[in-house]
Amino acid sequence: MEGPLIGILITVLVIFLVLYLIGMLPIDGRAKQIIRIIVIIIGIISLLKYLAVF
Repeated sequence: MEGPLIGILITVLVIFLVLYLIGMLPIDGRAKQIIRIIVIIIGIISLLKYLAVF
């Protein structure tokens, strides 16, 4: 059971790290918001794969 749990934790940490780095980028707010939404959707899909939904 610890294999998927570690994968989920790493995925969540990577999502937060990417969102933080996007916040540091010198681009306008609209583009940041679109990139954040894309990253969150990709993160949710990868979390669902770890939970064996897909």
